[in-house]
Amino acid sequence: MPEQHSIAVDLGASSGRVMLGSFDGGKIRLQELHRFANDPVRVNGTLHWDILRLFHDIKQGLTAAAQTGLPIQSIGIDTWGVDFALLGEEGEMLENPVHYRDGRSCGMLAEAEKRFAPDALYRETGVQFMEFNTVFQLLSLRLRRPALLERAARLLFLPDLLGYFLTGKQQTEYSIASTSQLLDAGTGDWSQTVLDKLELPRRLLGRIVPPGTVLGELLPCVCEECGLPPVPVISVCGHDTQSAVTAVPSGEERFAFLSSGTWSLFGTELDRPIVNGQTRRLNITNEGGYAGKIGFLKNITGLWLIQESRRHWNRRGAGYSYADLERLALAAPQNRAFIDPDDPSFVPPGDLPARVQEFCRRTGQPVPEGAGEIIRCIYESLAKKYGETLRKIQSCTGRVYPCLHVIGGGAKDALLCQMTADACGIPVLAGPIEATVLGNIAVQLLSSGELSDLAQARGVIAAGSDMKAYQPRK
Repeated sequence: MPEQHSIAVDLGASSGRVMLGSFDGGKIRLQELHRFANDPVRVNGTLHWDILRLFHDIKQGLTAAAQTGLPIQSIGIDTWGVDFALLGEEGEMLENPVHYRDGRSCGMLAEAEKRFAPDALYRETGVQFMEFNTVFQLLSLRLRRPALLERAARLLFLPDLLGYFLTGKQQTEYSIASTSQLLDAGTGDWSQTVLDKLELPRRLLGRIVPPGTVLGELLPCVCEECGLPPVPVISVCGHDTQSAVTAVPSGEERFAFLSSGTWSLFGTELDRPIVNGQTRRLNITNEGGYAGKIGFLKNITGLWLIQESRRHWNRRGAGYSYADLERLALAAPQNRAFIDPDDPSFVPPGDLPARVQEFCRRTGQPVPEGAGEIIRCIYESLAKKYGETLRKIQSCTGRVYPCLHVIGGGAKDALLCQMTADACGIPVLAGPIEATVLGNIAVQLLSSGELSDLAQARGVIAAGSDMKAYQPRK
């Protein structure tokens, strides 16, 4: 068969890239076309995403794709979850999207509890409580900026927004919508109960479509600027976690995964959500995926702890690479102190190493000193959290998982993978590193009929992936 060429736009919380995926019928080959920074911008105290700069960089990547001379069959976009833009009556963006690490939703959990009992909200949505979830961002706008909500005609999550910029068409993809805590866990549609209880406007929310739905073709102005024909844009799994889960290279129906990046998403895949008292106590989420699957998982603060620590030190002239930090961590003493990676003090950007030290100080533990001890503490704390989470997932599902698939950028971190195997007590299979991009492209190929089903897609990805195994040590 002739090769099929697809474009994956993959935006993470610190960088983005445009990748070319070429499928020969047996394997998917990747080529990076354009990589760019994703730096938020603080204006008058509010932290925004620079969405127009991101759109400019996406078009730079599409221009690079045109310059390859290859026929491009389709384009797909994935991003992080929960964040959104509001559009006016004429389809204009009312303001730049606000970053989930901005403080506007602080206190909104408590405000929501006055209107909707937390247990009832969880039973309705099955989604893990995090104060930056879309539902709490919207509640903040209703209470503090009602005029903005009154002007708004439509809410678009970020992958849907960028697809709208490319095609002029609007739709809401299921996986990204499921991060909002606005969906009914049973029906997979918007929850009128949540909207009514929190007095949020239903008119903002469009019809939800499954991943793999065609959004539209590139606008003529985009075609002219980038040198491409009117290529179709596919609404892939817009939440990057579910794009990554699509690419888990497992031939088994039951598997455990850790999507390791800025965030760590630890869980398994189910046919239907599990929403009960135990999952509420453990604060586990049910997130929509491809073909109606459910990602049953915990959101855990992940490599953000290391990334932000490195940024802090390097702003002060240290010049550390990630390899430097891993080397320093290896030389540091073991198991001296642990943090809870999900402690709220670690959410905002800034002097994260000082917050690690303060956490250890106020919990009566030895205080790590220097970069090596701090990074060692972060690594061991993450691994410990992963082991605890595996046991929670197994308890909720009644399943035992023979191995853990670590996918995403964290799969290349050998020290963390080994610590994870040790903490979980099961082998770790690390790879593919480019799981999100591969899952994005796989859904495009499924949409076009080049792949028949999810099992075939995962088999193709496994055939083209180099995975490394880590055996647990005592």
